[in-house]
Amino acid sequence: MKNTKIKLLGLAAAALLALAGCSSSNADEDGNPEKIRVDYAHYSPTSLVLKKFGWLEEEFEEDGIKVEWAFSQGSNKALEFLNSNSVDFGSAAGAASLMSKANGAPIQNVYIASKPEWTALVTDPDSGIESVEDLKGKKIAATLGTDPYIFLLRALDEAGLSADDVEIVNLQHGDGASSLTTGAVDAWAGLDPHMARLEVESGSELFYRNEDFNTYSFLNVREEFAEKYPEHVGRVIKAYEKARQWVLDNPEEAAELLAEEAEIPLEVAEIQMERNDFSQPVPGDAQREALIEAGRILQEGDVIKPDADVEKLTDELIDPAFAEKAIGEE
Repeated sequence: MKNTKIKLLGLAAAALLALAGCSSSNADEDGNPEKIRVDYAHYSPTSLVLKKFGWLEEEFEEDGIKVEWAFSQGSNKALEFLNSNSVDFGSAAGAASLMSKANGAPIQNVYIASKPEWTALVTDPDSGIESVEDLKGKKIAATLGTDPYIFLLRALDEAGLSADDVEIVNLQHGDGASSLTTGAVDAWAGLDPHMARLEVESGSELFYRNEDFNTYSFLNVREEFAEKYPEHVGRVIKAYEKARQWVLDNPEEAAELLAEEAEIPLEVAEIQMERNDFSQPVPGDAQREALIEAGRILQEGDVIKPDADVEKLTDELIDPAFAEKAIGEE
């Protein structure tokens, strides 16, 4: 009976591996993928613009390539989609992408959607928490594997504390916001637009902010897709560029679109948009330095293995060539 179970488990594992190895985008006779799967997220306004106006569909229509969209609730979900071959392109924070890369995720960063200040440490006005040091022994909501979680670790480290000095409650971003308002946790490693919404609706306070601890908004691609279809990666980047330029040219309309898609008040959307810098789309040294520093903290917290070569992992993750070529051709 035991051997039968082992055989069945082996067959199931083999089937899963076979499915994981199957490209979602089998090439047609012209060398095009049958479809391109892209995520969209409320924390990535350019992805909302791209989806709204159908510019990817327009780009690939003549090739007969379908575009499929998947909603990501957070970087952890976007990276899960990439790692499980559920999407070809996914939006995630830089540090979260590095952590996923360190765990073997077959991804590359090919474009910078924005430099956001999308996370901070948040509490209620009457909590008595005024500094990171005040978090010792407290419950803090955070979504593991995302920039807010990594932001929390870096803030604790800067204050001479570690994850062992607090109780981290793993919740998706929206649930973390709700838990703060109900008093189930003392603080929350927040993410926009939820964070901006709590500021407006509940008077929640961002008691610790550090723009440099926020890592960039990465557009990642599966390595297999990039190897098979480098031209299509460039075309996706060009579509993202169109969306980025539209956001820069139409900030009020971009905030209105975010408010509509995320079902949040316009005031909240405007706050989130003001916290995003859309000026630098090509990945490079700034992202590399930010990730190496974040990687150091992740190693100290045993999130990334101590013997991992963070600099090498960062270099393997960031590939500016696609964006340099695509944007240079604009």
